[in-house]
Amino acid sequence: MSPTCRAAVLGSPIAHSLSPVLHRAAYAELGLTGWTYDRFEVDEAGLPGFIEELGPEWAGLSLTMPLKRAIIPLLDEITDTAASVEAVNTVVFTADGRRTGDNTDIPGMLAALRERGLETVERAAVLGAGATASSALAALSRICTGEVTAYVRSDARAEEMRGWGERLGVAVRTAPWEDAAEAFGAPLTIATTPAGTTDALAAAVPDRPGTLFDVLYEPWPTALATSWSARGGAVVGGLDLLVHQAVLQVEQMTGRSPAPLAAMRAAGTAALAAR
Repeated sequence: MSPTCRAAVLGSPIAHSLSPVLHRAAYAELGLTGWTYDRFEVDEAGLPGFIEELGPEWAGLSLTMPLKRAIIPLLDEITDTAASVEAVNTVVFTADGRRTGDNTDIPGMLAALRERGLETVERAAVLGAGATASSALAALSRICTGEVTAYVRSDARAEEMRGWGERLGVAVRTAPWEDAAEAFGAPLTIATTPAGTTDALAAAVPDRPGTLFDVLYEPWPTALATSWSARGGAVVGGLDLLVHQAVLQVEQMTGRSPAPLAAMRAAGTAALAAR
């Protein structure tokens, strides 16, 4: 029997999180019978107290909004990947009690694209300018050889995205949201906006589009993803991202590699279908 170890996902709101489903499926497949993975409703104010009360049985944490930046001052160190976007979604507790933060969203994006055969792209477009958009730029910094156009709703957001581009070494051009349909001419479009935001753009998808990476997983498929697939374009979805970043979390927290990607994806797909 494997040793008793605990892990969990924290955030607010958290009831919708699929992380417990994915991680528990991995534990079952790996035979980690002593491992548990739970979810806890924790906001920024409650985070320090929660962290301080964790005992030696804790192996790691997954973090969602609004905690990805709030956790950083509470850690002993963070990886270069996490530092590049000032966001931590993974904490691993080492045997000597240290707290290490990482960001698996960025390599998760890359792995999801690689799974569909996309290793490099000459230019790309990003819809939106929130936290996920900065992670998208970080991923693009590794595979995009040319310009990235970010479609945003305000001058302030445009300035933020250009700032992230400079920091990450990506040539970022910004354009108003009213021109967002122009994004579909790029070989890769990454949609990072909340549910419903891109629905009005679905009719603008051209014939033979490139690849769409829509980070939403619920509701799925989105109107944009449906239109994209109908016109023969490749679609990478939010569940792909969620599973790939969770695979990396499981490997870091348990020390077991490779994590069971297929079993985790099947569990996530079944859970979404049951909702």
